[in-house]
Amino acid sequence: MSRHTIIKGALILTVAGIITRVLGFFYRIYMAKVIGAEGMGLYQLITPLYMLVWSLSSSGFSTSMSKLTAQEKARGTAGNVKRLLHLSLLFSFAIASASSLVTYIFAHDIALYIIKDVRTELSLRIISLCFPCMALGSVMRGYYLGLQNTMISAVSQVIEQAVRMAVIYVLSSFLIPKGLEFACAAAVWGMSAGEIISFLYVLIYYALKRKKYDQPTLAVNGCIAMIMATAVPLTLNRVTGSVFSTAENILIPHRLQLFGCTQAESLSILGRLSGMAMPLVMFPSSLLTALSTATMPAISESHALRQFTRIKSTIHQSMVITSVIGAFTSGVFIFFPKEIGILIYSQRQIEAILRLLGIICPFLYIQVTMSGILNGLGEQLFIFKINLFSSAVNLLAIYFAVPYYGINGFLLPWIGTTVIVTSATVMRVNNALNIDIPVFTQYIRPALAAAGACLTARLGQSHIWYGISYKIGVMLTLVTAVFVYLFLVFEMKCIRKEDIRF
Repeated sequence: MSRHTIIKGALILTVAGIITRVLGFFYRIYMAKVIGAEGMGLYQLITPLYMLVWSLSSSGFSTSMSKLTAQEKARGTAGNVKRLLHLSLLFSFAIASASSLVTYIFAHDIALYIIKDVRTELSLRIISLCFPCMALGSVMRGYYLGLQNTMISAVSQVIEQAVRMAVIYVLSSFLIPKGLEFACAAAVWGMSAGEIISFLYVLIYYALKRKKYDQPTLAVNGCIAMIMATAVPLTLNRVTGSVFSTAENILIPHRLQLFGCTQAESLSILGRLSGMAMPLVMFPSSLLTALSTATMPAISESHALRQFTRIKSTIHQSMVITSVIGAFTSGVFIFFPKEIGILIYSQRQIEAILRLLGIICPFLYIQVTMSGILNGLGEQLFIFKINLFSSAVNLLAIYFAVPYYGINGFLLPWIGTTVIVTSATVMRVNNALNIDIPVFTQYIRPALAAAGACLTARLGQSHIWYGISYKIGVMLTLVTAVFVYLFLVFEMKCIRKEDIRF
């Protein structure tokens, strides 16, 4: 697999990711304005359960399909791919269908006894309808990523997000006036419709462009063993993470009430954290997510062919991009949290949360890049163990610290565990490939450049933009920061000529 193929795939996924996240921003901004922070909090009680079913039925099989497709192509045994795909679809569909049935039948009990908010019952029944389509679509997208056909995944992502926006826009005027229960249901209808239409697009493409393969060289049992060897650790990792995430979102409002918040205030804090601040923080990682997704099958293929020089080169270039993006994003959220909150959501209540999250942006982004590398190297068990540690610490912090210190009782321990997990993943890659990734040295120059750019932009905000519209001034300030940062990045040689060529 050539570098050109990797970058072309990453570019396609990046463009799709940016379009999807921009659409998602408008989607969340619109939702935040029409249903408020409390409504966003209610919506956030539903999404972890949705992610739990996706993790159980789709995540492991999708990534496994991507990895195995690239691997079998590299070995010259592409005839096994069709059998691997059909078996993966079968397993994924069975799990998703069972999850759909259980969720629909026991929606009232789940809402009452697990989520502990009966207003989520209607949304649970609605979202259960899309589980099978979600699972099948994820596996098929993994198959096309393994073939380096990133366009299919990219287009389906954009279609899914566009359908979500269209549905909630149409339904909002009818359902939102009926109360938060129906407002949340409108958003969930959008999510379900997006998954279904996105799957239909991939299915139609597969039917029209079906590839012909030679006879498989592996028996059914052999294919099942290959799928499960990769999918089970990945699924356990994602499911464990989703279970902990679900528990976190359910526990945070209840522990905040012990801190002295009302139910509405607790849901509002959860909405501001998970529904507003986190999407902002993770938005700049669109490029890194695309790069990680495109790099994973490439590293898997190179690892199968024992092309370690290519792996090391790919990792180095990925880390350069990660450091440049992470340093600047961290600077922006630390220096301008109030301005960004007002610009995007017309409120400043997320200022303190954004400033804290800005500290860990570089570490979060390194984790995104490292996840693709570790999955390509077959280190799913290590990822599972390290994420289990992180989630356990976060859950303990919510249970014991939040009642005494409020939301900071969760955020501060989370920052600490994020630093530890990131350091552990980098060390694992260093040891696995016998290379030295100079993460901290690599971040010093971009960090200095980011600090200089943000300070320059802050000075401009205080003096140059005085007297114009506040939001226009904020946008001009951020644009100034971008251009100054790019100038400093090149002047300080944070990016070299070979990085630009890459």
